Amino acid sequence: MAKVVGGIITSHIPSVGNAISWGLQEDPYWKPLFDGYVKVREWLERVQPDVAIVVYNDHGLNFFLDKMPTFAIGAAYEYNNADEGWGLQTLHSFKGDPELSWHLINNILPAGFDLTVCQEMLIDHGFIVPMSVMWSDKPEWPVKAVPFAVNTVLFPLPTAQRCFDLGRQLGKAVRSYDEDIKVVIFGTGGMSHQLSGERAGLINKEFDLEFMEKIVSDPIALTRYSNTDLVKLAGSEGVELIMWLVMRGALGNDVNEVHRAYHLPVSNTAAGVMVLEPVD
Repeated sequence: MAKVVGGIITSHIPSVGNAISWGLQEDPYWKPLFDGYVKVREWLERVQPDVAIVVYNDHGLNFFLDKMPTFAIGAAYEYNNADEGWGLQTLHSFKGDPELSWHLINNILPAGFDLTVCQEMLIDHGFIVPMSVMWSDKPEWPVKAVPFAVNTVLFPLPTAQRCFDLGRQLGKAVRSYDEDIKVVIFGTGGMSHQLSGERAGLINKEFDLEFMEKIVSDPIALTRYSNTDLVKLAGSEGVELIMWLVMRGALGNDVNEVHRAYHLPVSNTAAGVMVLEPVD
């Protein structure tokens, strides 16, 4: 049977992708951020997952304001990256796992979660940056991938509670898959940041650190935040934190924290990374 070996939380700031492309990991500005990923990569080398389910939000490359599904999952044999206007290097495609994707779809839909199923899907920096920061040094991507997009762009958004419940069903679906594979689940986005308006540049370190603590010890408390609460506390783009709750729900009730790092600012954004393992 498939096993959820752990969850990774990471920001997906586009400038991080540029820093990787330009080889700036040792630059004084970037080094503190990239140092926070060393133990994550060591953990991945030790665990050797077969598949990465990446929970992220599309920023207009695959979906736009005229068509924005609440939840969308890829069911393709491969996923291509394309130019989205940030100056990011276009990377080679990722291999999909359509058999796993369809198993997830067929187990999540009956539980009351309506998914948009994508048999073709372009992936943007929300997906690419988390994968690059883990495996950009590899000659090819070492895992198959399942993109899982959550709307955090166009209101109304799914609630924190809805995302956590979706994660529970996702984890249950993975564990019922009749293949001996190891699955890691990414929760991406955040942390506190606002890119426009009167509060542009907002960072709330106190709330960020509290969120990182509770994602381990008391995720139920985080589900009580409304999206309005999250926007007020973490900024208009900080509402991406609901995607962390999809990942956390998939891990089950109790987790062990393997690693945590927090750094600011990165392009006016607070950046967090964590590795969590489910307690069997």
